[in-house]
Amino acid sequence: MLKILDYSSDEIYVMDSETRIVYVNKVCEKHYGLKKADVIGKLNDELFNKGYWGPSIVPEVFKSKEPVSLRQQTYIGAELLTRAIPILNEAGEIEYIVTTATELKSFNRLIMKREQKEITSDSSANTIITNSEKVKSILKFCKKIAPTDSTILIHGESGTGKGVVAHHLHSISKRKDGPFLTVNCAAIPADLLESELFGYTNGAFTGAIKGGKTGLLEAAHNGTIFLDEIGELALPLQAKVLQVIQDKQFIPIGSNDSKTVDIRIITATNQDLLKMVENKTFREDLYYRLNVIDIHMPPLSDRKEDIVPLTYNFLNGFNNKYNMNKLISEECLNMLYYYSWPGNVRQLENLIERLVITSDSLIEVDDLPEVIRTSMENTAELIHPHSLDDALNEVTKTLVRKSYQQNSSSRAVAKDLNISQSKASRLIREFC
Repeated sequence: MLKILDYSSDEIYVMDSETRIVYVNKVCEKHYGLKKADVIGKLNDELFNKGYWGPSIVPEVFKSKEPVSLRQQTYIGAELLTRAIPILNEAGEIEYIVTTATELKSFNRLIMKREQKEITSDSSANTIITNSEKVKSILKFCKKIAPTDSTILIHGESGTGKGVVAHHLHSISKRKDGPFLTVNCAAIPADLLESELFGYTNGAFTGAIKGGKTGLLEAAHNGTIFLDEIGELALPLQAKVLQVIQDKQFIPIGSNDSKTVDIRIITATNQDLLKMVENKTFREDLYYRLNVIDIHMPPLSDRKEDIVPLTYNFLNGFNNKYNMNKLISEECLNMLYYYSWPGNVRQLENLIERLVITSDSLIEVDDLPEVIRTSMENTAELIHPHSLDDALNEVTKTLVRKSYQQNSSSRAVAKDLNISQSKASRLIREFC
C-alpha cells in the first residue's frame, strides 16, 4: 500500500520520536536529489546539517506539539511549503512526525550567471550541488586556500565544472567584492588574445580602437582572473603571463610603460601540462608558477551520486526558464545514472535542457537521444560487474534496502531475508 504514496505530487516524510526517518515517498528525489534508500533510516539532523534543506521545522514541532507550517528551500533549487503534524502517544509525547511538502510554482534559480558562457550551471555563486565526498573534500580544501593569493591550477576533463570551482574560490575569498573575469584561451586567436589580456595604446596596430583599450588583466584589478584552457596559450604569450605572475606587472601593446595590477590568477586545463613541458610546448617555469596549488576535478562517472541532484537542479532551472513543469520517470533517471557521461556535467546540463524542451509532461527513456540508449544497451557496468564480490554486494544492497523500505525495522528485515537480527542491523547500517 505504501507504494501508492509514491504517486503523490507532494512529498510525504515521516520521522519517529528520535527524528529517525522511517518513511519518505519518491518525491524526495525531486526535492533533495536523494533516493529513498539514501534517506530512510537516517536521522533528520544528519541530512539537515549537510544543508539539503532549510530552515528545519522539527524544533518548533517538538516545542509546540502542534501542527506547524513553514516555507523551506532545498539546495537543488526547490521551494516548498512544508507542514508537519505530530502524532502523540497516550502520555502526550511525540511518537511520530508526519510532514508533507508542496512544491511552490517558483524556484530560486541556482544556475549561476555564466561568465562568457564558459561556467557550467551546477552551482550558484556560493553553492555547488554535490553529494560526492570527493567534491565535498575539494570544497573543504577551497576554504583553506581561498584566503590566500596563491595561483591555482584546476585540472580535469572538459565539462567537469572547473570554472564553477574557480568562481566558488573567488566568491569565498577576500577578493569577492572585486571583479571575476573569465578568459577562454582556446576560444580566442593568439594575436587577439594578447591584446585582450594586456590591452593596447592608441594606434598600436592597424584596426586598433581609437584611444586604445584596457586589457582584462587591468580590468581584473583587486579581483580574480580565470584563465581557462591555459594549455592552449601560445609560447610567446606564456612568457608574458609568467611576468605578470612573478611581478604583477605588464606592458600594454604599443606602450613603453609598465602597469601594476593586484590580481589573483586561477587557471584550468584538461591537458597534461607536465607532458607538454616535456614536449617543449609549455614553459616549465610557467608550469611550476601555475601549479603552486592544484585541484583535480573528478569526472561525473566517478561521482555518480551527483547525477540525481544535478539532474533535478537542471530540471528545476529549465522548467523555470521555459515556464514548464516537466517530470522525469524513474526508468529514465536510472538510465542517466548508469550512463558514462563522456561530456560530464556540461553534457548532462545540455541534455536536460533538450529534454525539457522536446518531451511531453513526463520525460521517458524514449525521449533520450539514440546515442545514449544505444550505449546503455552495451554498458558493461550494468551487465558485467567488476567481480563476483561486486555482484554479490550489489544484490545484497538492493535486497536490504528494499526490505528496509518495506519493513522499517531490523527485526522485520531479518525475518524477511532469513538472516539474524544482528546481521540485518549491520547490513542496514552499511547500506541504508
